[in-house]
Amino acid sequence: MTRGYDLASLRGDVFGGLISAVVGLPLALAFGVASGLGAIAGLYGAVALGFFAAVFGGTRTLIAGPTGPMAVAFVAIVTHHADNLSEVFTVVVMAGLIQILLGVLRIGRFVSYTPYSVISGFMSGIGVILILMQTLPMLGAPVASGGAAGAVRAWPGAIGDFNAGALAVAAITLVVGVAWPGRLRAFLPPAVAALVAGTLAGVLWPTDIPVIGDVPGGLPELALPALSVDLVARSVAPALTLALLGSIDSLLTSLIADAMTRTRHQPNRELIGQGIGNTVCGFIGGLPGAGATPNTVVNIRAGARSPVAGALCAAILFGVVLGLGKYAAVIPHAVLAGILMKVGWDIIDWRFIRCLRAVQREHLLVMLLTMGLTVFLDVVTAVAIGLIAAGMSGARQFERLELDSVVSVPLLDRTFLGESGEEDPFAARVGLLALKGSFTVASSNMIIDKIGAEIGDHEVVILDFSETAYIDDSAAHMVGQMIDIAREEETACIIMGLAGAPAETIEGLDVLAHIPADLIVDDLDEAREAARRLIDA
Repeated sequence: MTRGYDLASLRGDVFGGLISAVVGLPLALAFGVASGLGAIAGLYGAVALGFFAAVFGGTRTLIAGPTGPMAVAFVAIVTHHADNLSEVFTVVVMAGLIQILLGVLRIGRFVSYTPYSVISGFMSGIGVILILMQTLPMLGAPVASGGAAGAVRAWPGAIGDFNAGALAVAAITLVVGVAWPGRLRAFLPPAVAALVAGTLAGVLWPTDIPVIGDVPGGLPELALPALSVDLVARSVAPALTLALLGSIDSLLTSLIADAMTRTRHQPNRELIGQGIGNTVCGFIGGLPGAGATPNTVVNIRAGARSPVAGALCAAILFGVVLGLGKYAAVIPHAVLAGILMKVGWDIIDWRFIRCLRAVQREHLLVMLLTMGLTVFLDVVTAVAIGLIAAGMSGARQFERLELDSVVSVPLLDRTFLGESGEEDPFAARVGLLALKGSFTVASSNMIIDKIGAEIGDHEVVILDFSETAYIDDSAAHMVGQMIDIAREEETACIIMGLAGAPAETIEGLDVLAHIPADLIVDDLDEAREAARRLIDA
Protein backbone atom coordinates (compact mmCIF):
# COMPACT_ATOMS: atom_id res chain seq x y z
CA MET A 1 0.00 0.00 0.00
CA THR A 2 1.11 3.54 -0.67
CA ARG A 3 1.31 6.36 1.84
CA GLY A 4 -2.08 7.96 2.41
CA TYR A 5 -3.93 5.04 0.87
CA ASP A 6 -7.55 5.10 2.05
CA LEU A 7 -10.98 3.73 1.22
CA ALA A 8 -11.52 6.27 -1.57
CA SER A 9 -8.24 5.22 -3.18
CA LEU A 10 -9.23 1.57 -2.91
CA ARG A 11 -12.60 2.29 -4.54
CA GLY A 12 -10.91 4.10 -7.43
CA ASP A 13 -8.46 1.24 -7.90
CA VAL A 14 -11.28 -1.34 -7.82
CA PHE A 15 -13.26 0.55 -10.45
CA GLY A 16 -10.11 1.09 -12.52
CA GLY A 17 -9.12 -2.58 -12.37
CA LEU A 18 -12.63 -3.72 -13.24
CA ILE A 19 -13.10 -1.38 -16.19
CA SER A 20 -9.60 -1.92 -17.59
CA ALA A 21 -10.26 -5.68 -17.40
CA VAL A 22 -13.51 -5.17 -19.32
CA VAL A 23 -11.62 -3.20 -21.97
CA GLY A 24 -8.61 -5.50 -21.94
CA LEU A 25 -10.54 -8.79 -22.28
CA PRO A 26 -11.71 -8.36 -25.89
CA LEU A 27 -8.35 -6.85 -26.87
CA ALA A 28 -6.45 -9.80 -25.39
CA LEU A 29 -8.75 -12.28 -27.11
CA ALA A 30 -8.49 -10.47 -30.44
CA PHE A 31 -4.71 -10.12 -30.37
CA GLY A 32 -4.33 -13.76 -29.37
CA VAL A 33 -6.42 -14.87 -32.35
CA ALA A 34 -4.55 -12.49 -34.66
CA SER A 35 -1.20 -13.95 -33.57
CA GLY A 36 -2.24 -17.41 -34.76
CA LEU A 37 -1.72 -18.96 -31.32
CA GLY A 38 -5.35 -18.66 -30.19
CA ALA A 39 -7.26 -16.44 -27.82
CA ILE A 40 -5.83 -18.16 -24.76
CA ALA A 41 -2.32 -16.90 -25.64
CA GLY A 42 -3.64 -13.34 -25.50
CA LEU A 43 -5.24 -13.98 -22.11
CA TYR A 44 -2.06 -15.52 -20.70
CA GLY A 45 -0.10 -12.50 -21.90
CA ALA A 46 -2.58 -10.04 -20.41
CA VAL A 47 -2.50 -11.80 -17.03
CA ALA A 48 1.26 -12.34 -16.72
CA LEU A 49 2.42 -9.03 -18.15
CA GLY A 50 -0.35 -7.06 -16.47
CA PHE A 51 0.46 -8.43 -13.02
CA PHE A 52 4.26 -8.24 -13.09
CA ALA A 53 4.31 -4.81 -14.76
CA ALA A 54 1.97 -3.51 -12.05
CA VAL A 55 3.99 -5.00 -9.17
CA PHE A 56 7.52 -4.29 -10.43
CA GLY A 57 6.95 -1.40 -12.88
CA GLY A 58 7.55 2.29 -12.36
CA THR A 59 4.22 3.77 -13.51
CA ARG A 60 1.57 3.65 -10.81
CA THR A 61 -1.49 3.62 -13.07
CA LEU A 62 -0.21 1.83 -16.17
CA ILE A 63 -2.09 -1.23 -17.44
CA ALA A 64 0.05 -3.60 -19.51
CA GLY A 65 -1.06 -6.28 -21.92
CA PRO A 66 -1.04 -7.24 -25.59
CA THR A 67 -0.94 -4.21 -27.89
CA GLY A 68 -1.31 -3.71 -31.61
CA PRO A 69 2.35 -2.89 -32.42
CA MET A 70 3.63 -5.79 -30.33
CA ALA A 71 1.08 -8.17 -31.84
CA VAL A 72 2.17 -7.21 -35.36
CA ALA A 73 5.85 -7.75 -34.52
CA PHE A 74 5.05 -11.04 -32.80
CA VAL A 75 3.10 -12.31 -35.82
CA ALA A 76 6.22 -11.81 -37.95
CA ILE A 77 8.24 -13.90 -35.47
CA VAL A 78 5.58 -16.63 -35.40
CA THR A 79 5.55 -16.73 -39.20
CA HIS A 80 9.34 -17.10 -39.32
CA HIS A 81 9.40 -19.89 -36.70
CA ALA A 82 6.07 -21.51 -37.58
CA ASP A 83 7.47 -25.05 -37.35
CA ASN A 84 8.76 -24.70 -33.78
CA LEU A 85 6.85 -22.64 -31.22
CA SER A 86 9.54 -23.22 -28.59
CA GLU A 87 11.81 -21.03 -30.74
CA VAL A 88 9.11 -18.35 -30.85
CA PHE A 89 8.93 -18.12 -27.08
CA THR A 90 12.72 -18.24 -26.82
CA VAL A 91 12.66 -14.93 -28.70
CA VAL A 92 10.04 -13.61 -26.26
CA VAL A 93 12.16 -14.59 -23.23
CA MET A 94 15.22 -12.94 -24.78
CA ALA A 95 13.20 -9.78 -25.49
CA GLY A 96 12.12 -9.64 -21.85
CA LEU A 97 15.69 -10.06 -20.64
CA ILE A 98 16.85 -7.29 -22.98
CA GLN A 99 14.18 -4.98 -21.52
CA ILE A 100 15.43 -5.76 -18.01
CA LEU A 101 18.98 -4.97 -19.17
CA LEU A 102 17.84 -1.65 -20.67
CA GLY A 103 16.30 -0.74 -17.34
CA VAL A 104 19.40 -1.74 -15.36
CA LEU A 105 21.56 0.35 -17.73
CA ARG A 106 19.19 3.31 -17.13
CA ILE A 107 18.28 3.76 -20.80
CA GLY A 108 14.60 4.42 -20.10
CA ARG A 109 15.01 8.03 -18.99
CA PHE A 110 15.88 9.15 -22.51
CA VAL A 111 12.33 8.47 -23.70
CA SER A 112 11.13 11.22 -21.35
CA TYR A 113 12.72 13.74 -23.71
CA THR A 114 9.93 13.09 -26.22
CA PRO A 115 8.36 16.45 -27.22
CA TYR A 116 4.72 17.05 -26.35
CA SER A 117 3.77 17.51 -30.02
CA VAL A 118 4.90 13.91 -30.68
CA ILE A 119 3.01 12.61 -27.63
CA SER A 120 -0.10 14.54 -28.66
CA GLY A 121 0.04 13.10 -32.18
CA PHE A 122 0.58 9.60 -30.81
CA MET A 123 -2.36 9.92 -28.37
CA SER A 124 -4.70 11.34 -30.99
CA GLY A 125 -3.64 8.71 -33.51
CA ILE A 126 -4.41 5.90 -31.06
CA GLY A 127 -7.82 7.46 -30.41
CA VAL A 128 -8.60 7.67 -34.12
CA ILE A 129 -7.50 4.04 -34.62
CA LEU A 130 -9.84 2.87 -31.86
CA ILE A 131 -12.78 4.80 -33.29
CA LEU A 132 -12.22 3.60 -36.87
CA MET A 133 -11.71 -0.04 -35.88
CA GLN A 134 -14.88 -0.12 -33.74
CA THR A 135 -17.10 1.10 -36.57
CA LEU A 136 -17.28 -2.46 -37.95
CA PRO A 137 -18.44 -4.20 -34.72
CA MET A 138 -20.99 -1.40 -34.29
CA LEU A 139 -22.46 -2.45 -37.64
CA GLY A 140 -22.43 -6.11 -36.70
CA ALA A 141 -19.40 -6.95 -38.87
CA PRO A 142 -16.20 -8.65 -37.66
CA VAL A 143 -13.08 -6.59 -37.04
CA ALA A 144 -11.04 -6.31 -40.23
CA SER A 145 -7.33 -6.97 -40.46
CA GLY A 146 -5.03 -4.16 -41.45
CA GLY A 147 -5.79 -1.75 -38.61
CA ALA A 148 -7.55 1.53 -39.28
CA ALA A 149 -6.95 1.40 -43.04
CA GLY A 150 -8.39 -2.14 -43.20
CA ALA A 151 -11.48 -0.97 -41.31
CA VAL A 152 -12.04 1.88 -43.76
CA ARG A 153 -11.68 -0.49 -46.73
CA ALA A 154 -14.30 -2.79 -45.19
CA TRP A 155 -16.88 -0.03 -44.75
CA PRO A 156 -18.74 -0.56 -48.06
CA GLY A 157 -19.46 -4.24 -47.34
CA ALA A 158 -20.34 -3.59 -43.68
CA ILE A 159 -22.73 -0.75 -44.53
CA GLY A 160 -24.39 -2.78 -47.27
CA ASP A 161 -25.11 -5.66 -44.87
CA PHE A 162 -25.28 -3.99 -41.46
CA ASN A 163 -27.00 -5.53 -38.44
CA ALA A 164 -29.66 -3.12 -37.17
CA GLY A 165 -29.69 -4.76 -33.74
CA ALA A 166 -25.93 -4.37 -33.31
CA LEU A 167 -26.10 -0.72 -34.35
CA ALA A 168 -28.94 -0.05 -31.89
CA VAL A 169 -27.14 -1.79 -29.01
CA ALA A 170 -23.92 0.08 -29.77
CA ALA A 171 -25.84 3.37 -29.86
CA ILE A 172 -27.46 2.62 -26.49
CA THR A 173 -24.05 1.77 -25.01
CA LEU A 174 -22.48 4.92 -26.38
CA VAL A 175 -25.29 7.19 -25.20
CA VAL A 176 -25.19 5.73 -21.67
CA GLY A 177 -21.40 6.08 -21.56
CA VAL A 178 -21.53 9.73 -22.67
CA ALA A 179 -24.66 10.90 -20.82
CA TRP A 180 -24.24 9.02 -17.54
CA PRO A 181 -25.04 11.59 -14.78
CA GLY A 182 -22.07 13.08 -13.00
CA ARG A 183 -23.57 12.52 -9.54
CA LEU A 184 -23.67 8.76 -10.20
CA ARG A 185 -20.14 8.44 -11.51
CA ALA A 186 -18.66 8.16 -8.03
CA PHE A 187 -20.75 5.02 -7.42
CA LEU A 188 -20.80 3.47 -10.90
CA PRO A 189 -18.35 4.53 -13.63
CA PRO A 190 -19.88 5.33 -17.04
CA ALA A 191 -18.10 2.43 -18.76
CA VAL A 192 -19.57 -0.12 -16.35
CA ALA A 193 -23.03 1.44 -16.66
CA ALA A 194 -22.69 1.34 -20.44
CA LEU A 195 -21.57 -2.31 -20.30
CA VAL A 196 -24.58 -3.31 -18.19
CA ALA A 197 -27.10 -1.31 -20.25
CA GLY A 198 -25.72 -2.49 -23.57
CA THR A 199 -25.56 -6.14 -22.50
CA LEU A 200 -29.18 -6.06 -21.26
CA ALA A 201 -30.27 -4.47 -24.53
CA GLY A 202 -28.40 -7.16 -26.46
CA VAL A 203 -29.95 -10.01 -24.45
CA LEU A 204 -33.47 -8.59 -24.86
CA TRP A 205 -33.11 -7.72 -28.55
CA PRO A 206 -35.40 -9.93 -30.65
CA THR A 207 -32.86 -10.68 -33.38
CA ASP A 208 -29.39 -12.24 -33.25
CA ILE A 209 -26.47 -9.98 -32.42
CA PRO A 210 -22.83 -11.15 -32.56
CA VAL A 211 -21.53 -11.87 -29.05
CA ILE A 212 -18.15 -12.77 -27.56
CA GLY A 213 -19.15 -16.43 -27.22
CA ASP A 214 -17.12 -19.11 -25.49
CA VAL A 215 -13.98 -17.81 -23.82
CA PRO A 216 -11.19 -20.41 -23.55
CA GLY A 217 -9.71 -21.28 -20.17
CA GLY A 218 -7.23 -23.49 -18.36
CA LEU A 219 -3.93 -22.98 -16.57
CA PRO A 220 -0.81 -22.52 -18.72
CA GLU A 221 1.91 -25.12 -18.92
CA LEU A 222 5.46 -24.11 -18.11
CA ALA A 223 7.61 -24.38 -21.24
CA LEU A 224 11.39 -24.02 -21.10
CA PRO A 225 12.87 -22.13 -24.06
CA ALA A 226 14.95 -24.03 -26.60
CA LEU A 227 18.51 -22.88 -26.01
CA SER A 228 21.32 -23.38 -28.47
CA VAL A 229 24.15 -21.17 -29.67
CA ASP A 230 22.74 -21.07 -33.20
CA LEU A 231 19.20 -20.21 -32.08
CA VAL A 232 20.35 -17.52 -29.67
CA ALA A 233 22.49 -15.93 -32.40
CA ARG A 234 19.56 -15.95 -34.83
CA SER A 235 17.16 -14.64 -32.19
CA VAL A 236 19.13 -11.55 -31.13
CA ALA A 237 17.80 -9.29 -33.90
CA PRO A 238 14.06 -10.13 -33.55
CA ALA A 239 14.34 -10.12 -29.75
CA LEU A 240 16.00 -6.69 -29.81
CA THR A 241 13.29 -5.39 -32.13
CA LEU A 242 10.56 -6.74 -29.87
CA ALA A 243 12.27 -5.32 -26.76
CA LEU A 244 12.76 -1.83 -28.21
CA LEU A 245 9.23 -1.74 -29.60
CA GLY A 246 7.74 -2.79 -26.27
CA SER A 247 9.92 -0.29 -24.39
CA ILE A 248 8.97 2.65 -26.59
CA ASP A 249 5.30 1.68 -26.53
CA SER A 250 5.30 1.34 -22.73
CA LEU A 251 7.23 4.51 -21.93
CA LEU A 252 5.08 6.61 -24.25
CA THR A 253 2.05 5.27 -22.42
CA SER A 254 3.78 6.17 -19.16
CA LEU A 255 4.21 9.75 -20.38
CA ILE A 256 0.51 9.88 -21.20
CA ALA A 257 -0.29 8.57 -17.72
CA ASP A 258 1.96 11.26 -16.23
CA ALA A 259 0.13 13.97 -18.17
CA MET A 260 -3.25 12.73 -16.96
CA THR A 261 -2.34 12.17 -13.29
CA ARG A 262 0.29 14.92 -12.89
CA THR A 263 2.76 12.39 -11.56
CA ARG A 264 6.17 11.25 -12.73
CA HIS A 265 6.97 7.67 -13.62
CA GLN A 266 10.28 5.85 -13.11
CA PRO A 267 11.27 4.84 -16.66
CA ASN A 268 14.08 2.45 -15.79
CA ARG A 269 12.00 0.63 -13.21
CA GLU A 270 9.16 0.47 -15.74
CA LEU A 271 11.43 -1.27 -18.25
CA ILE A 272 12.46 -3.78 -15.59
CA GLY A 273 8.80 -4.51 -14.76
CA GLN A 274 7.88 -4.87 -18.43
CA GLY A 275 10.90 -7.11 -18.99
CA ILE A 276 9.95 -9.39 -16.09
CA GLY A 277 6.39 -9.65 -17.42
CA ASN A 278 7.43 -10.46 -20.99
CA THR A 279 9.98 -12.99 -19.75
CA VAL A 280 7.23 -14.79 -17.83
CA CYS A 281 5.02 -14.63 -20.97
CA GLY A 282 7.73 -16.49 -22.85
CA PHE A 283 7.78 -19.27 -20.22
CA ILE A 284 3.99 -19.80 -20.20
CA GLY A 285 3.21 -19.34 -23.91
CA GLY A 286 1.65 -15.90 -23.53
CA LEU A 287 1.53 -13.08 -26.04
CA PRO A 288 4.18 -10.42 -25.30
CA GLY A 289 2.95 -6.90 -24.83
CA ALA A 290 3.59 -3.44 -23.47
CA GLY A 291 1.85 -0.58 -21.74
CA ALA A 292 -1.63 -0.44 -23.30
CA THR A 293 -2.69 3.18 -23.83
CA PRO A 294 -6.50 2.64 -24.03
CA ASN A 295 -6.52 0.40 -20.96
CA THR A 296 -4.34 2.85 -19.03
CA VAL A 297 -6.51 5.83 -19.94
CA VAL A 298 -9.66 3.94 -18.93
CA ASN A 299 -7.98 2.93 -15.67
CA ILE A 300 -7.09 6.52 -14.81
CA ARG A 301 -10.46 7.95 -15.78
CA ALA A 302 -12.15 5.39 -13.53
CA GLY A 303 -10.23 6.81 -10.56
CA ALA A 304 -7.25 4.46 -10.21
CA ARG A 305 -4.18 5.95 -8.57
CA SER A 306 -1.96 2.99 -7.59
CA PRO A 307 -0.59 -0.35 -8.90
CA VAL A 308 -3.41 -2.11 -7.06
CA ALA A 309 -5.64 -1.44 -10.10
CA GLY A 310 -3.21 -3.14 -12.48
CA ALA A 311 -2.83 -6.17 -10.23
CA LEU A 312 -6.62 -6.38 -9.80
CA CYS A 313 -7.12 -6.17 -13.58
CA ALA A 314 -4.73 -9.11 -14.04
CA ALA A 315 -6.54 -11.04 -11.27
CA ILE A 316 -9.92 -10.53 -12.97
CA LEU A 317 -8.55 -11.74 -16.29
CA PHE A 318 -7.01 -14.70 -14.47
CA GLY A 319 -10.49 -15.48 -13.16
CA VAL A 320 -11.68 -15.51 -16.77
CA VAL A 321 -8.92 -18.01 -17.55
CA LEU A 322 -10.09 -20.19 -14.65
CA GLY A 323 -13.67 -20.35 -15.87
CA LEU A 324 -15.45 -17.04 -15.35
CA GLY A 325 -15.39 -16.52 -19.09
CA LYS A 326 -18.82 -18.09 -19.40
CA TYR A 327 -20.32 -14.97 -17.83
CA ALA A 328 -18.72 -12.82 -20.53
CA ALA A 329 -20.00 -15.02 -23.37
CA VAL A 330 -23.28 -13.08 -23.73
CA ILE A 331 -21.65 -9.65 -24.08
CA PRO A 332 -22.27 -8.37 -27.64
CA HIS A 333 -19.31 -7.17 -29.66
CA ALA A 334 -21.31 -4.01 -30.34
CA VAL A 335 -21.31 -3.19 -26.61
CA LEU A 336 -17.53 -3.40 -26.45
CA ALA A 337 -17.37 -1.32 -29.62
CA GLY A 338 -19.50 1.40 -28.02
CA ILE A 339 -17.27 1.45 -24.93
CA LEU A 340 -14.07 1.59 -27.00
CA MET A 341 -15.57 4.28 -29.23
CA LYS A 342 -15.96 6.52 -26.16
CA VAL A 343 -12.46 5.59 -24.99
CA GLY A 344 -11.02 6.53 -28.38
CA TRP A 345 -12.81 9.89 -28.30
CA ASP A 346 -11.38 10.62 -24.84
CA ILE A 347 -7.85 9.66 -25.85
CA ILE A 348 -7.73 12.25 -28.66
CA ASP A 349 -5.87 15.32 -27.40
CA TRP A 350 -8.69 17.81 -27.83
CA ARG A 351 -6.90 20.44 -25.74
CA PHE A 352 -4.09 20.61 -28.31
CA ILE A 353 -6.57 20.53 -31.19
CA ARG A 354 -8.55 23.45 -29.73
CA CYS A 355 -5.34 25.51 -29.70
CA LEU A 356 -4.33 24.71 -33.29
CA ARG A 357 -4.67 28.32 -34.47
CA ALA A 358 -2.26 29.52 -31.79
CA VAL A 359 0.25 26.66 -32.03
CA GLN A 360 3.53 27.29 -33.84
CA ARG A 361 3.51 25.94 -37.37
CA GLU A 362 6.44 23.59 -36.72
CA HIS A 363 4.74 22.02 -33.69
CA LEU A 364 1.47 21.63 -35.59
CA LEU A 365 3.25 19.89 -38.45
CA VAL A 366 4.97 17.46 -36.06
CA MET A 367 1.68 16.65 -34.32
CA LEU A 368 -0.25 16.04 -37.55
CA LEU A 369 2.60 14.02 -39.07
CA THR A 370 2.86 11.78 -35.99
CA MET A 371 -0.91 11.31 -35.81
CA GLY A 372 -1.22 10.44 -39.51
CA LEU A 373 1.60 7.92 -39.41
CA THR A 374 0.21 6.37 -36.22
CA VAL A 375 -3.16 5.84 -37.87
CA PHE A 376 -2.09 4.66 -41.31
CA LEU A 377 1.34 3.10 -40.72
CA ASP A 378 2.51 2.02 -37.25
CA VAL A 379 3.30 3.63 -33.93
CA VAL A 380 7.06 2.97 -33.93
CA THR A 381 7.60 4.54 -37.35
CA ALA A 382 5.29 7.40 -36.39
CA VAL A 383 7.20 8.17 -33.19
CA ALA A 384 10.59 7.81 -34.90
CA ILE A 385 9.70 10.18 -37.73
CA GLY A 386 7.91 12.48 -35.28
CA LEU A 387 11.06 12.71 -33.15
CA ILE A 388 13.17 13.45 -36.23
CA ALA A 389 10.75 16.17 -37.34
CA ALA A 390 10.60 17.62 -33.82
CA GLY A 391 14.40 17.58 -33.64
CA MET A 392 14.68 19.46 -36.93
CA SER A 393 12.10 21.97 -35.76
CA GLY A 394 13.95 22.44 -32.48
CA ALA A 395 17.25 22.80 -34.35
CA ARG A 396 15.85 25.82 -36.21
CA GLN A 397 14.94 27.46 -32.93
CA PHE A 398 18.35 26.66 -31.42
CA GLU A 399 20.07 28.02 -34.52
CA ARG A 400 18.56 31.46 -33.96
CA LEU A 401 19.27 31.41 -30.22
CA GLU A 402 22.86 30.26 -30.66
CA LEU A 403 23.61 32.80 -33.39
CA ASP A 404 22.40 35.53 -31.04
CA SER A 405 24.95 34.29 -28.50
CA VAL A 406 27.93 34.91 -30.80
CA VAL A 407 29.68 38.27 -30.27
CA SER A 408 32.20 39.45 -32.85
CA VAL A 409 33.81 42.86 -32.19
CA PRO A 410 36.98 44.65 -33.34
CA LEU A 411 39.23 45.83 -30.51
CA LEU A 412 40.66 49.30 -31.20
CA ASP A 413 44.43 49.45 -30.84
CA ARG A 414 44.28 52.61 -28.72
CA THR A 415 41.92 51.02 -26.17
CA PHE A 416 42.96 47.38 -26.19
CA LEU A 417 46.71 47.64 -26.84
CA GLY A 418 47.14 51.09 -25.28
CA GLU A 419 48.71 52.59 -28.41
CA SER A 420 48.20 56.22 -29.45
CA GLY A 421 46.77 55.40 -32.85
CA GLU A 422 48.12 58.63 -34.41
CA GLU A 423 48.37 57.07 -37.88
CA ASP A 424 44.85 55.57 -37.78
CA PRO A 425 42.76 56.22 -34.64
CA PHE A 426 40.32 53.53 -35.77
CA ALA A 427 42.87 50.77 -36.34
CA ALA A 428 41.77 47.41 -34.92
CA ARG A 429 44.43 44.81 -35.55
CA VAL A 430 42.87 42.51 -32.92
CA GLY A 431 39.37 41.05 -33.12
CA LEU A 432 37.37 39.27 -30.40
CA LEU A 433 35.02 36.40 -31.15
CA ALA A 434 33.10 35.39 -28.02
CA LEU A 435 30.96 32.23 -27.89
CA LYS A 436 28.48 32.67 -25.03
CA GLY A 437 26.19 29.83 -23.95
CA SER A 438 25.76 26.48 -25.66
CA PHE A 439 26.59 25.61 -29.25
CA THR A 440 25.51 22.58 -31.23
CA VAL A 441 25.18 21.27 -34.74
CA ALA A 442 22.13 23.54 -35.14
CA SER A 443 24.22 26.69 -35.62
CA SER A 444 27.66 25.43 -36.64
CA ASN A 445 27.39 26.03 -40.38
CA MET A 446 25.69 29.42 -40.01
CA ILE A 447 28.40 30.65 -37.62
CA ILE A 448 31.08 29.79 -40.16
CA ASP A 449 29.13 31.54 -42.92
CA LYS A 450 28.49 34.71 -40.90
CA ILE A 451 31.64 35.03 -38.81
CA GLY A 452 34.29 33.27 -40.87
CA ALA A 453 34.69 36.19 -43.30
CA GLU A 454 35.50 38.63 -40.46
CA ILE A 455 38.51 36.66 -39.22
CA GLY A 456 40.77 37.82 -42.07
CA ASP A 457 40.09 41.48 -41.23
CA HIS A 458 42.50 41.28 -38.27
CA GLU A 459 46.11 40.34 -37.61
CA VAL A 460 45.11 38.58 -34.40
CA VAL A 461 41.78 37.07 -33.39
CA ILE A 462 40.88 36.07 -29.84
CA LEU A 463 38.47 33.14 -29.53
CA ASP A 464 36.81 33.76 -26.17
CA PHE A 465 35.31 30.71 -24.42
CA SER A 466 35.00 32.33 -20.99
CA GLU A 467 31.19 32.15 -21.06
CA THR A 468 30.81 28.97 -23.10
CA ALA A 469 28.71 26.40 -21.26
CA TYR A 470 28.59 23.53 -23.77
CA ILE A 471 29.96 22.59 -27.17
CA ASP A 472 29.07 19.42 -29.07
CA ASP A 473 31.31 17.70 -31.59
CA SER A 474 29.89 19.65 -34.54
CA ALA A 475 30.49 22.98 -32.81
CA ALA A 476 34.01 21.86 -31.90
CA HIS A 477 34.61 21.05 -35.54
CA MET A 478 33.34 24.57 -36.35
CA VAL A 479 36.02 26.01 -34.03
CA GLY A 480 38.61 23.98 -35.92
CA GLN A 481 37.34 25.43 -39.20
CA MET A 482 37.68 28.98 -37.84
CA ILE A 483 41.27 28.21 -36.84
CA ASP A 484 41.93 26.85 -40.34
CA ILE A 485 40.42 30.00 -41.90
CA ALA A 486 42.70 32.12 -39.68
CA ARG A 487 45.76 30.15 -40.83
CA GLU A 488 44.78 30.63 -44.49
CA GLU A 489 44.35 34.38 -43.89
CA GLU A 490 47.66 34.50 -41.93
CA THR A 491 45.75 35.63 -38.84
CA ALA A 492 47.08 34.49 -35.48
CA CYS A 493 44.65 32.83 -33.06
CA ILE A 494 44.54 33.18 -29.30
CA ILE A 495 42.35 30.81 -27.28
CA MET A 496 40.99 32.41 -24.11
CA GLY A 497 39.06 31.03 -21.14
CA LEU A 498 38.69 27.48 -22.41
CA ALA A 499 37.81 25.17 -19.49
CA GLY A 500 35.36 22.52 -18.27
CA ALA A 501 33.19 20.51 -20.65
CA PRO A 502 33.97 22.68 -23.75
CA ALA A 503 37.70 22.10 -23.14
CA GLU A 504 37.20 18.35 -22.90
CA THR A 505 35.31 18.26 -26.24
CA ILE A 506 37.68 20.56 -28.13
CA GLU A 507 40.88 19.02 -26.78
CA GLY A 508 39.50 15.50 -27.18
CA LEU A 509 38.99 16.13 -30.91
CA ASP A 510 42.50 17.66 -31.20
CA VAL A 511 41.08 20.94 -32.53
CA LEU A 512 43.95 23.01 -31.04
CA ALA A 513 46.73 21.01 -32.67
CA HIS A 514 48.06 24.11 -34.50
CA ILE A 515 47.75 26.53 -31.56
CA PRO A 516 50.99 27.03 -29.58
CA ALA A 517 50.71 26.54 -25.83
CA ASP A 518 51.62 30.17 -25.09
CA LEU A 519 48.56 31.33 -27.10
CA ILE A 520 46.12 29.41 -24.87
CA VAL A 521 45.39 31.88 -22.06
CA ASP A 522 43.02 32.24 -19.12
CA ASP A 523 41.83 35.86 -19.23
CA LEU A 524 41.81 39.08 -21.22
CA ASP A 525 44.98 40.47 -19.66
CA GLU A 526 46.97 37.43 -20.75
CA ALA A 527 45.32 37.64 -24.19
CA ARG A 528 46.41 41.29 -24.48
CA GLU A 529 50.03 40.42 -23.71
CA ALA A 530 49.97 37.55 -26.20
CA ALA A 531 48.47 39.85 -28.86
CA ARG A 532 51.21 42.43 -28.28
CA ARG A 533 53.89 39.78 -28.72
CA LEU A 534 52.34 38.58 -31.96
CA ILE A 535 51.98 42.09 -33.40
CA ASP A 536 55.47 43.12 -32.38
CA ALA A 537 56.84 39.98 -34.00
